[in-house]
Amino acid sequence: MTTTDSPLTLAAVDLGATSGRVILGGVTDGVLGMRHIARFPNTPLNLTESSFGSQVVPAEGLYWNIQSLFAALTEGLREATAVAPGLRSIGIDSWAVDYGLLRGGRLLGLPHHYRDGRSSRGVDLVHARIDPAELFNRSGLQHLDFNTVFQLAAENEKGFLGLADRILLIPDLIAYWLTGEERSEVTNASTTGLLSVSDRQWDPVVLSRTGIPPEILPALVSPGECIGHLTEPVAQRLGTTHTVEVTAVGSHDTASAVAAVPFAGSEGAFISSGTWSLVGLELDSAIVSDDARKANFTNEAGVDGTVRFLKNVSGLWLLSESMRQWQRDATDAERSADLQSLLAEAAAVTGPIPIFDPSDDRFIPPGDMPQRIVQWFSERGIMPPQGRPEIVRSILESLAESYSTTIELAEVLTGRRVDTIHIVGGGSQNPLLCDLTAKRSGKRVLAGPIEATAIGNLLVQARAVGEVDPHATLNDLREIVARSFAVTEYAP
Repeated sequence: MTTTDSPLTLAAVDLGATSGRVILGGVTDGVLGMRHIARFPNTPLNLTESSFGSQVVPAEGLYWNIQSLFAALTEGLREATAVAPGLRSIGIDSWAVDYGLLRGGRLLGLPHHYRDGRSSRGVDLVHARIDPAELFNRSGLQHLDFNTVFQLAAENEKGFLGLADRILLIPDLIAYWLTGEERSEVTNASTTGLLSVSDRQWDPVVLSRTGIPPEILPALVSPGECIGHLTEPVAQRLGTTHTVEVTAVGSHDTASAVAAVPFAGSEGAFISSGTWSLVGLELDSAIVSDDARKANFTNEAGVDGTVRFLKNVSGLWLLSESMRQWQRDATDAERSADLQSLLAEAAAVTGPIPIFDPSDDRFIPPGDMPQRIVQWFSERGIMPPQGRPEIVRSILESLAESYSTTIELAEVLTGRRVDTIHIVGGGSQNPLLCDLTAKRSGKRVLAGPIEATAIGNLLVQARAVGEVDPHATLNDLREIVARSFAVTEYAP
């Protein structure tokens, strides 16, 4: 991570599906300096009847431990204010679609995890009232069973939605607990299926047909707007002044990551590669053609009114979940094996490697990923990869092929030609994945920066508080990225 002697006056709270971070930053002389302050796990709660012996658990399912996460991030912010007593702003980003239900300002229960299986029932409920083609035309959103609109339909059928007077997406919930202000940031709101793709406002038609009361949704804000200031109790807990503002950033982590992609020109595609892979192009306007719908592309709001025309495909979840399974299966002697060793062994594999569809629904839930991969091949009469290095190689080859075909399809749907693929996020640290992507796509790959989400988060804050020109364009912010961080090139 780049560091400088510049004052660190901004804090990015970046919440991912497996961990969260607090990172300080500041811009001096057109260069972004950053300092990593805290990292903490984000471990879901899998509540089942067996978790509690013979006791019946009526709320069984997969949840986010949001109170533990909030405690960890506030401790990280407390450490940040000790390092940076002149802190001016905090920005929050997280994964999409999940939310908390509140009544009278109180959280009614733990937020469901998007990998919880209950939302499949919501799909049937929504599609009985709105045809999938019309829903796409109104929202521009690709179909995923866990989109917020489907989750809320499942809540509504059980009567839970009627108990709430407010819904807040995860980063909006965190901002509310810090400031007392209820807002919904537009880039994350655009992933719900409830926002109109034409005017980026809550869609009254979708709300009416799905039975979601419009008054439950908060007012919208855009990246760069002030959500509010720390409440006095929160400020005291953090050891700072309550005049510190919480600034809306691209609160969907991919929106912040794409804002930090150092595009060299207009012919670049992006891959935000982490637990999921978000693969696509940045556009000025949405594409809601039937071909785009059938290809399952999405039009999500980006920073400064841009459109992230992308497809949500599987990512390094396949690899991390495989590693977890191997750790569970390993003997004490085998547990010393690490990912880097396996990647080196996977790179040395010669001969043909079979590939699979990494976006098959069977790979969404947690569990024995290697066995599921083997089963996928066996069902098709294909010899599966043998041993852990071959499985790792198959995962990465399959992801690279998925990246390549998705970008080719994006070229067809948009009429744009892509010559460079930018990989940002955790996947940019995986040289084998980057090299395979270049080879399978036949395009140049530029990998980095790794911390793109935090970078985009910090730069939107920097512009909002005047550390960079308040009139700076998105391209101006990306020039700061290019000056501040190196990238690695992979030739096709």
